[in-house]
Amino acid sequence: MDVRIEESWKYRLQEEFDKPYFAQLTQFVRGEYASGTVYPPGREMFAAFDACPFEQVRVVILGQDPYHEPGQAHGLCFSVNDGVQFPPSLVNIFKEIESDLGKPIPRSGNLMRWAQQGVLLLNATLTVRAHQAGSHQNKGWEAFTDAVIRRLATEREHIVFILWGSYAQRKGAFIDRNRHCVLQSPHPSPLSAYRGFFGNKHFSRTNEYLVQHGYKPIDW
Repeated sequence: MDVRIEESWKYRLQEEFDKPYFAQLTQFVRGEYASGTVYPPGREMFAAFDACPFEQVRVVILGQDPYHEPGQAHGLCFSVNDGVQFPPSLVNIFKEIESDLGKPIPRSGNLMRWAQQGVLLLNATLTVRAHQAGSHQNKGWEAFTDAVIRRLATEREHIVFILWGSYAQRKGAFIDRNRHCVLQSPHPSPLSAYRGFFGNKHFSRTNEYLVQHGYKPIDW
């Protein structure tokens, strides 16, 4: 199957695109976009990959679903378009950055600036029906994003995998901790942030690991 995605990813994921589950997923997603409102816009479905080629990935932040309200989702997990009010989890992410690194909370919640520095902002499910969280789960996206993580974990070294919440931690359980840095804490959602997300210092710890292995730190 010919999928419009950044070339370095296309080369490594072609095996997935040719599997029966991906054909079924494609048929489902096309039907959803044709029959109702789906986020993100179709052209931004693979935006996380397009912004961050395979060889440039230094950090992976794993989300679950795209935002499902108008104007929010644009293909990067936890990120929203310029001018959009910050969702609660993103507010808490910025609060932790402020506490950890002393950086003031930014005016824009668009995290493309992170992606362009090598942060793959990957949702486990890449599409969602408007106003219906989880509506595109268990349709095949999870198998695809498992393959993405596996490729990175086996073909690269010294990537920081940031896994917030039990869902992300289960999805990243197979990552070799001897080859990569895996940072885990509760999710930044208001329901769980006070159980250990705040104070996790994942942003400074990420940069310490990157510098230790000869990479530039991320300007969070």
